[in-house]
Amino acid sequence: MADVLFAAWVIARKDLAIEFRTRSAFFSAVIFALLGLVIFYFAWDPTAVTVNDLAPGVLWVIFTFSGLLGLHRSFGVETEDHAIDGLLASPVSRESIFLGKAIANLIFVAAVQLIAIPALVVFYNLPLGNVAIPLIAIAFLAAVGLVAVGTLFSAMAVNTRLAELLLPMLSLPFFVPIVIAASQSTAKLLSGRPIVEAAAWIKLLIAFDIIFVAACTVAYPFTVDD
Repeated sequence: MADVLFAAWVIARKDLAIEFRTRSAFFSAVIFALLGLVIFYFAWDPTAVTVNDLAPGVLWVIFTFSGLLGLHRSFGVETEDHAIDGLLASPVSRESIFLGKAIANLIFVAAVQLIAIPALVVFYNLPLGNVAIPLIAIAFLAAVGLVAVGTLFSAMAVNTRLAELLLPMLSLPFFVPIVIAASQSTAKLLSGRPIVEAAAWIKLLIAFDIIFVAACTVAYPFTVDD
C-alpha cells in the first residue's frame, strides 16, 4: 500500500509541476468562478432572496463547473506525444496512476476553492462567523467525491473527439448526490442551525466519498485496458 501511495504522489507532483509551469487551467477555472460570482451578484434581488439562501446554490454551481475545467486537463496533458503510453508502461500500478491523478486534481480544486470561497464572502457580505471551519470541511469532502468521479470519466473521455462535451455529460449525473449533500449541509450552517442538524448530510457526503473513491479506483484499470 505504501508503494502505491508513493507512486501516486510522484505522479501527482509531476502533474502539479506541469500545471505550475503553464497555469492555464488554473487561471481559467479561477476566472470562471469569479465571473460566475459577479453574474449571480448582479442578477440577485436581496429583497426577494436572502444571502444565506442564495450563497449555497451559488457556491456549489460555480464550484462544480469550474472544477470540470481542471478535471479535463488531468489526462489531457498526457495525450501530447502519447505520454500516457509511457505512463502505462512504467512499473507502477494502474491504481497508483489513478490516485496520482486524483490527488493532483484535488489540490487543483482546493486551490480554486481557496479563492472562490473568500470571494463569495466578500461579494455577498456573507457572515461566516463560527461556521467557517465546518464549511471548509464540507468543501473538502465534496471535492474528494467530485474529483474521484471526474478523474475516472476524464480518463474515459480524453481519447474521444468530443472530450470537452463528453466529460460533463458523464460526470454531472454522478455529481448530483454529492452536490445535494454539500449544498444542504452548507445551507443549514449558513442559516444558523446547529451543526448537528447538518450531520446527517455530512455523513451522507462521507459515504458517497468512500463509495466513489473505492469504486473509481477499482474501475480505472478496466477503463485503461479497454
